[in-house]
Amino acid sequence: GVQLMKLLNKYIDYKNGNGRMTFIPEEGEDLWHVYNLITAGDVVRCTTLRKVVTESSTGSTNAQRVKTNLTIRVENISYDVEAMSLALKGRNIEENQYVKMGAYHTLSLELQRKFTLTKENWDAIALERVEEACDSGRTADLAAVVLQEGLAHVCLVRQSMTITKAKVELPIPRKRRGSCTNHDKAMLRFFDTVGNAMVRHLDFSIVKCVLVASPGFVKDKLMEYVLSTERPEFKPLQENKSIFVFCHSSSGHKHAVSEILADPNITSRLTDTKAAGEVKALGDFYTMLKNEPARAFYGPAQCIAASEQEAIDTLLVTDSLFRSSDLAERKKYVQLVEDVKGYGGTVRIFSSLHVSGGKLALLSGVAALLRFPMPELEDLAVDSDSDSD
Repeated sequence: GVQLMKLLNKYIDYKNGNGRMTFIPEEGEDLWHVYNLITAGDVVRCTTLRKVVTESSTGSTNAQRVKTNLTIRVENISYDVEAMSLALKGRNIEENQYVKMGAYHTLSLELQRKFTLTKENWDAIALERVEEACDSGRTADLAAVVLQEGLAHVCLVRQSMTITKAKVELPIPRKRRGSCTNHDKAMLRFFDTVGNAMVRHLDFSIVKCVLVASPGFVKDKLMEYVLSTERPEFKPLQENKSIFVFCHSSSGHKHAVSEILADPNITSRLTDTKAAGEVKALGDFYTMLKNEPARAFYGPAQCIAASEQEAIDTLLVTDSLFRSSDLAERKKYVQLVEDVKGYGGTVRIFSSLHVSGGKLALLSGVAALLRFPMPELEDLAVDSDSDSD
């Protein structure tokens, strides 16, 4: 199964919101959650290597890297998706034999490395993020295989990111007039490799649906091959053939995955999986904007004004707004989310790593579908625009 981020202990004073939690990130997506949890001003403690220069009595110097526990107040956070590490830069705030108080140090948070996070205020969004990261329900239940002749990607589609598990590239000779044998042989070898990659990377105890997409009939030929070839290694695919959904894509490149997720026929088959929920909410928003514009608004001013009238049915908000180092800004959005939930509205938090999150960001990162029309909000937008000119 999929490993979840381990929460080793937590101590929170719920009256004033401050407290600390200790985690061990187990996989890439955990670091994405951590990146969303830590904001400037938080305190993080973990083991690190520090270069220490010692001078002997004879005056010769010796530099060595020592392992030590450091506690820093975070000023700057950078996330490296490829290297799966988070770099936290800040000043040392606890006595340490190797590092002066107030000296700058960069802590690196990596997989399997324990760290403790202390916050002045664990607000609802932060607590929810912890729950999501440590909850077994959040595993990838959607997979996608996109292919064209000679190129395929086997991916897991998480709510917050699409992860490539395997890329298959094989040269396929052109069909010659009067003879296709070389081309056909190469295609069988290609299908064989893709089939094996699927068996190796798809855990059918977790995956509930596999999208198989290509231009033309490549996908049909692939599935015909793996489903009809009597080979023990293809058995898992054959036993789960009901969960394969065929669809069209323009290519076998990774970006074709987001293209499929946007297709309404496909999303109707994926209503159970989480990533599709955000994609669908955004689609509903655009439809409403076109058909009944007085019930669809975006931008903080209008969404907050609508929420004051308890008018929001569905709030769409991107997680990058909660990463703001401007605390007042963050508080404003946390409050909006709390309010909407308070009067029974639905809140969809979009990941900025997911295609849908990027699209929502173009609408300022926050949008709302209303329960009833509020044409008066349209003037609000006009006023605020004219002020800024």
